[in-house]
This record gives sequence, C-alpha cells and structure tokens, in this order.
Amino acid sequence: MTFSLAGLLGNSAPGHATGIDRPAVNLTALANLNVLSPQNVPQTAPVATSVAPVEQNSVEPAVDTAKSEAEEFDTLAQAVAAQDSAAASDALQCLAGAIYFESKGEPLTGQLAVAEVIINRAKSGRFPADVCGVVKQRGQFSFVRGGEIPSINAGTAYRTAIAVAKVALASAWNSPADKALYFNTPDRRPSVRAVKVASIGNHVFYR
Repeated sequence: MTFSLAGLLGNSAPGHATGIDRPAVNLTALANLNVLSPQNVPQTAPVATSVAPVEQNSVEPAVDTAKSEAEEFDTLAQAVAAQDSAAASDALQCLAGAIYFESKGEPLTGQLAVAEVIINRAKSGRFPADVCGVVKQRGQFSFVRGGEIPSINAGTAYRTAIAVAKVALASAWNSPADKALYFNTPDRRPSVRAVKVASIGNHVFYR
C-alpha cells in the first residue's frame, strides 16, 4: 500500500501491489463502466465545485466555469459519484491504476490523497513532469512491472479509482493531504527529515 519515498523514506515498498494475480483486462475497455454509488466515508474537505472532463495527457484540465458555478457537492462521495466513465486519457488511466493498487481498500479521502501525491509530484519539478511518468518512475511503486501498470480486474474498486482520479485531476475536491509528496504506512518512518501532512486510513502523508 505504500511506495518508496525517493530516497527520503527508507524501506517503503507498496504492499497491495505485490503478489496480486488478477484476470487481465484492457484498461481502455473500461471506458463505458458506470461509477459506483457514493460511499459512506468521513468528509473533512470544504465544498468544491465540479469541473469539465479531463483532457488528454493533462494534469489540470480546463475548468468549465458555467458548470462549476451551477453544481456543488456536499461530500466527496457525491463528487465521486457524479463522475462518468467516459474515454480515459493516459493520465487518468495511470492515476486510476495507482489509486487502485495503492489504496483501493482505503476511504475515499485516503484514495484522493494518494492521487494528490502523484499530481503534486508531477508539478514539483523534482519528479517526472507528467502523471504517467511519476507513476512509472523506477523504484517508486512496487506494483509497476517493467515500466508498465499491470492489467486490472474490472470491478467496483477500479470504477471508484477512475472516479477519484477524475475528481483529483479536475481539482473538484480539496484533499486533506494538500502538498504531500510521499506516503507510507504508520509503522515505517522516514529515513530523513519529512514533515507529516496528514494521517488517513492506513497511510501517513508527508511533504
């Protein structure tokens, strides 16, 4: 469930990715799946507005101002449920894959925080400059095999991951782990100084 902290977090290999054996499914074949119903999870972030669908290979898609002004969400679960499963960009597929393998058993706030870590890295100038580059960077996520994300079982957990990825890429909800660049399990301490940002579910987030 965790990943290497790029030299800052020692002995931190993600746990959920190792040893997973799932039926092979083409990621792009999941484009027409429906997003699951809202989940009952704790909400800590302020209300934010929905925005336009994610553009191809874009970390931050353009905001549809008219739509965002007309529709507001009271909870993160509502924001997630409002996302459709239209054709996925490469960035969306990569982000959804990371959410799925790293945090599919976590609350929605924890899944969103994992997504935010990846997006923050892409913006930081200290990691690859795009979402897929961050996810596939060597030594960072143990679920990545040979520079590729494994095939994923087309179930509810992945549909949720797609929806959370869309919320994150569209900045449609504020993450409680804002500005975090790393995450790990509570029993693993950073090898060098890192500032704790939040503790959500089974992960601790740092910057």
